[in-house]
This record gives sequence, structure tokens and C-alpha cells, in this order.
Amino acid sequence: MTEQDHVVFTEFARSADAFENERTDLRPRTFDEYPGQERVVENLKIYTQAARLRGKMLDHVLLHGPPGLGKTTLAGIIAQTMDCSLKITAGPVIERPADLMGLLANLESNTVLFIDEIHRLPSHVEEVLYSAMEDGRLDVMIGQGPSARSVSFDLKPFTLIGATTRAGALSAPLRDRFGIVEHLDYYSTQSLGIIIRRSARLMNLILDESAALVLAARCRGTPRIANMLLKRVMDFALVNGKQIVDVEGVESALNRLGVDARGLARMDREFLRIMRDRHDGGPVGLESIAAALHEEKTTLEDVYEPYLVSIGFINRTPRGRSLSASGSAHLKETESQFGASF
Repeated sequence: MTEQDHVVFTEFARSADAFENERTDLRPRTFDEYPGQERVVENLKIYTQAARLRGKMLDHVLLHGPPGLGKTTLAGIIAQTMDCSLKITAGPVIERPADLMGLLANLESNTVLFIDEIHRLPSHVEEVLYSAMEDGRLDVMIGQGPSARSVSFDLKPFTLIGATTRAGALSAPLRDRFGIVEHLDYYSTQSLGIIIRRSARLMNLILDESAALVLAARCRGTPRIANMLLKRVMDFALVNGKQIVDVEGVESALNRLGVDARGLARMDREFLRIMRDRHDGGPVGLESIAAALHEEKTTLEDVYEPYLVSIGFINRTPRGRSLSASGSAHLKETESQFGASF
């Protein structure tokens, strides 16, 4: 390695270290920096502009769709656009009504409250949100029995943004209190290519445009996976002394990671393999598949199954899941490439 090459390689290593320390910089901060989800973005632009023109807080927003599609990022962009502070929490950590009451009572005026996995709020906690969302107040019961009385506290103006991968798990009373409901779907290869090229620039990684598209096609339509795989590609490039990542470099890295041409990893293929080998292609209940994979049923429902269904490899039937002809063909093809155990 020449002295000049060593300097370039050292700067590349430093950029990798800087990326590890500033990974949140990959998040877009404005709607114009947010590629994909064009319909959702255009609608939110209108809603936030109208709210600012009225001088009011934005209506409460429910964002639903598969994980990793940018729901948290959109919440941050909405808060930035509305010039509001952002408070982030998650449904599973709010266990008691008092937890949520304290959170709401301590919000500053004009705050965006983002609750991830809002479908996992306990029902008795969820009820606290009804009056808070609809009337901007908290109703607190003081005392017990016949002497109990309700006391109301006015809340400072706020916008609740709820994110969920399972909109159907929300109760109807809570779902109906969201004035804006938007569904995020998987990204196109072109949109993911834009995201990957932007992330590569922030990482000071030189990535061929064709290589970005190859990587985009193997990211399951999900930006979170795209950025994760880009980091792994960067790891291989760094160790191998590659200053420019081309198609060959991307394919070599992804093949070593066991990510096939449709973005399926080992667990996805094992999902399909169990249906084929143990249940003759199905139909089979998801509980049986989860037991064989030693995974939670909800993990299969939320993480693996949606993409396999969207690309037509799995069919949902009243009797359970069944393996499609295209899913069986893909499994056979990848077994010849990776082997049956990868």
C-alpha cells in the first residue's frame, strides 16, 4: 500500500468510526429529504402546513405498517416542521395509568408525543388517552367507592403520534380518536437506492450507482435493513482495503451474510423450509411454525411474514399459511446457492 493509499484508507476508517458515533445523522430531517412514501409525505406536508396556518397543533396521527419503514423518522420530521419539541416513548414501558398521566401532565406546550408500538399499551392505560386526545384534559379519580370523585386537569396543547405494526390490534375507541391515519408500505428499489446513496455519502463511502441498486433490491423494501446492510458492506470494504464499493463488492458481502437476491436471510428461508418439508407446503398454523423455529408467534407475524406475503411466497388461508409455487421455487434455487442449512 502506497503512502497516498494509506492516507485514503485511514480517512475511510475514520469516517466509519464517525458513522458509528453519529448514526442518527442518517435520519432525514425534512419532508424533502424523505424519499419514498410519496402519498403519505405529500399528505403530511398539507396537514402540517394547514395546522401552522391555523396556528393550532396538528391533529393526532397514527402511522402503521411493517417495522423499519421510517415511522419514527416521520415523527421527527413532523415535530421539526411544526417547530415543536419531540418526546419519544414506547407502549411496553408505560405499564400503569399513573405513568401515562405523569407523562402527559409534564409535557411542555406544543409538544409532539411519539408512542412507538402503541398497540402494546395495556387497555386500562389506553383509556387515559381518550379524554387527553379528544378534550385536552386528564380525568383523575380521587378516592374509592361511593365517595370517589372525578377531577379534570387541562393539558397543554400537544400532538400524539402513534406508531404500530398491527393497526388491527388497536381498540376502536383509541383508533377513532386519531384525526390522521396513514399506512406506510414497502419501498421501491428506486427509493431505496436513493436512501442508500444518501447514507453512503454521509458515511464518506464511495458506492457505485449500480451497486446501490443491487443492494436496494436485497433490502426487503425496508430502509432500516438497507442502512444495516450498507454498514456491513462498509465493514467488508474497510477490512479488504476497498476505497470504492462496486457491484462485485456488494454481492460478495451479501452472499457471505446469507442474504439472497430477494432479500431473504436464513430465518426467512427456514420459515419456508419448515412449511415445505414438515407440512407438505401447508396450510399450517403459525403457532406450529413458531414452535419449530423457536420464535415467538408475534415476531413471525410482525417481522418475517409480512414481507414473505407481500412478494407472494406465502399465502394466508382460513386454515393457515401455505407455501406458494414461487416460494417453493425460490427456496430450491437458494438451496443450490447457499446450501440447505444457510
